[in-house]
Amino acid sequence: MGVAVGGLGGVGATFVVYGAPRNRLPRLEDRLAPYLRDAPRRSSLLAHTPARTPFPTLERVLRPVMGDTVRLLDRMLGGAANTRRRLEQAGREMTVDEFRAEQVLWGSIGLLIGVGLSIAMLASNPHRPALLLLLLCFVTTLSGVVARDFALTQEVAKREQRMLAEFPTIAEMLALAVGAGESPVGALERVTRSSRGELARELGTALGEARAGSSLVVALENIASRTSLPALARFVDGVAVAVERGTPLAEVLRAQAVDVREAGKRALLESGGKKEIAMMAPVVFLILPVTMLFALFPGLVSLRLLA
Repeated sequence: MGVAVGGLGGVGATFVVYGAPRNRLPRLEDRLAPYLRDAPRRSSLLAHTPARTPFPTLERVLRPVMGDTVRLLDRMLGGAANTRRRLEQAGREMTVDEFRAEQVLWGSIGLLIGVGLSIAMLASNPHRPALLLLLLCFVTTLSGVVARDFALTQEVAKREQRMLAEFPTIAEMLALAVGAGESPVGALERVTRSSRGELARELGTALGEARAGSSLVVALENIASRTSLPALARFVDGVAVAVERGTPLAEVLRAQAVDVREAGKRALLESGGKKEIAMMAPVVFLILPVTMLFALFPGLVSLRLLA
């Protein structure tokens, strides 16, 4: 490699480079080779997924079998849309497959319980029929699967009860904010910042959807679709009418809060009436017979002595 320098009248200089090495730039096949080379396939057992049980190694080993069992259970039970809706109502962020996996786990626990009971029954009587033991294992396994579904239903019911209990306070806070001059979106922002609870979390989700470009009415309708509470449906209708037609929103919210409180009082009275009827059972079948026995026993003893 060499460099030659030449001048032209003292005005400029010319640099000539000769003897430069060839093939300094990488070739086309060298540039494309890293993208075309076959990458080794990783085993599904080594895939990095967060562990959901206290035994992560066993969970990774059994994950393919669990996946097949989950798909089989989903085909047998069906109703993926209903399960997804109930998960949304419960405020869970898990998918339907994850819920089915939990059902399989609960069913496995039921199977272990059934196997333990079968062993205990065989230890007490070795001549018990095998069909009875298999039926016991099947019943305990099915009970575990159904118990997880029932637990989700109870979780949805308790969450909706908490939302219904929070609704009058949230509605009055919104009415105060709107009455003070806040816009509906501003009132939602203020209420979600200053309150905690299930309904406030749902309103925060609706506020995020409204900020993302959706209209406020559509975002609130999504809340009503995720729950089965008539009070929230009326709340969404009232806000929609107030926003679209310009009616006073504060009065609508106060009226809805009063309606929900009255509905709560009626539900409490109905529950008290049912409990009153249920309380008659121990009085009639336990306390009254004992009282009659104490009243008649001395007379029966006297008649026996006279005889």
